[in-house]
Amino acid sequence: MSPEDILSTYGPREAMEYDVVIVGAGPAGLSAAIRLKQLAADKGGEINVCVLEKGSEPGAHILSGAVMDPKAITELFPAWKEQGAPLNQPVTGDDVLFLSETGHKRTPDALVPRNFHNDGNYVVNLGAVTQWLGQQAEGLGVEIFPGFAAAEVLYNEDGSVKGVATGNMGIGKDGEPTENFQLGMELHAKYTVFAEGARGHLGKQIIARFKLDEGKDPQSYAIGIKELWEIPADKAKPGLVVHTAGWPMGNDTYGGGFLYHLEGNKVTLGFVTGLDYKNPWLSPFEEMQRWKRHSAIKAHIEGGKRVGYGARAITAGGLLSLPKTVFPGGALVGCDAGFLNAARIKGSHAAIKTGMLCAEAAFEAVTVGRAGDELAAYPAAFEQSWLRTELHQSRNFKQWFKKGSTIGALMTGIEQWFLPKVGVSTPPWTIHRTQADHLYLKPAADCPKISYPKPDGVLTFDRLSSVFISNTNHAEDQPAHLTLKDAGVPVSVNLAKFGGPESRYCPAGVYEFVNKDGADQLVINAQNCVHCKTCDIKDPTQNIVWVSPEGGGGPNYAGM
Repeated sequence: MSPEDILSTYGPREAMEYDVVIVGAGPAGLSAAIRLKQLAADKGGEINVCVLEKGSEPGAHILSGAVMDPKAITELFPAWKEQGAPLNQPVTGDDVLFLSETGHKRTPDALVPRNFHNDGNYVVNLGAVTQWLGQQAEGLGVEIFPGFAAAEVLYNEDGSVKGVATGNMGIGKDGEPTENFQLGMELHAKYTVFAEGARGHLGKQIIARFKLDEGKDPQSYAIGIKELWEIPADKAKPGLVVHTAGWPMGNDTYGGGFLYHLEGNKVTLGFVTGLDYKNPWLSPFEEMQRWKRHSAIKAHIEGGKRVGYGARAITAGGLLSLPKTVFPGGALVGCDAGFLNAARIKGSHAAIKTGMLCAEAAFEAVTVGRAGDELAAYPAAFEQSWLRTELHQSRNFKQWFKKGSTIGALMTGIEQWFLPKVGVSTPPWTIHRTQADHLYLKPAADCPKISYPKPDGVLTFDRLSSVFISNTNHAEDQPAHLTLKDAGVPVSVNLAKFGGPESRYCPAGVYEFVNKDGADQLVINAQNCVHCKTCDIKDPTQNIVWVSPEGGGGPNYAGM
């Protein structure tokens, strides 16, 4: 039964009316909700706000390094320390390392570019920060609905966004309603804010429908694969921040590692691989496992125990890839638009700031009786903000690395160290990119195969044991949320030409090619999906489309 048939048989859906509906209870969405309520309280007014969250609770699907710049949260909550925000561990030192296969060189402190300076920042568990933001939002009267995935954008007759509909619950694998069937609900709003994170399912549709990326550089992404470790007390260095470049990435592949010492004898570490890589035999998961074997990394975690795992796509295009952020009836905030600063490896401060800017524009509009138009005050305020200045200074970062890691490192040094030293805050040149990430893969026959070492189960691991500790779960009897436009393409094109790259770029073992009765076929293990969106981005034929599964499914990143 198609979604249309389900609606005609079981509809109409119940509808709820709000002033503002926000999709996604991450830092951006929650900050927008909080700021709306703060403004209403300040001005003695009322504004009805609800937030939909596909995870089981706010923070369940949040995955980030994370070193947090407190600038934006201080604007949102000037007394955040007294209010108990979990920014507990100040950064105590920065190590920027260049790795070779057999050794490393540490960049002298005096030569560290400004984008890697973390004085005044905090090593945080961003999931815990998000939970705290959720508590503050609810305390202000925001309605938060966890476990409800926004599955569809609703439009008014004039084409403006009317709101969203949550997904139907209790649909079986055959597409038919089960005994647990529950029809989705419509949430209508004067303005709908999309805060889904990188490569948002609905945000992608909105960008395409309203041509918001017209005239912009193609968005660029990376995949970040992260682990959380408990380490012996004598190895703990609370507040130490380590970033690495070089090995195991080749000169033509963008990537690097991070390792942050939290409080409580914990280390969070991970590896970022640009999704514009060329060799289809490359596996970002295996590169991360290989990276941990390096002596400079192993020294921090040897003797410890891995307790968490996750993966997430990262928007890395920066200012030049930023789409128009408003459209009739709504706006994009945070990583749904692509506000992350890849040069600083930071996005939470940008998410909070853009959520606040959008909220201020929406509050002004609702207060004067507007609805369904463009919140032009939001991008105008961004243009005058410190965030725009910061992103403008770093606009060339990813583009330089497309010319090779040596040139990338050299030009980052020039733009982020030398120019500021001589009084030039912003590079006087701009470098553009022209291709989307999925277009970079070369045919498998033209690339060297990569042999990765087997996991030892102590320092390095396989994908399935990794997914297990991500607490990922999806209801067994539901349609796969990883859909194919053409079921024949994975074998006839992806496997034949590119060696089946989906079996390697997925960090959760979702895709595997099997031979059954003499014929190759693609098996999709959707229950393993950690919602990283890599397949939606890197599939060379753009045949894979990630859609929202039932609400509450996916990872549950406790402590991550």
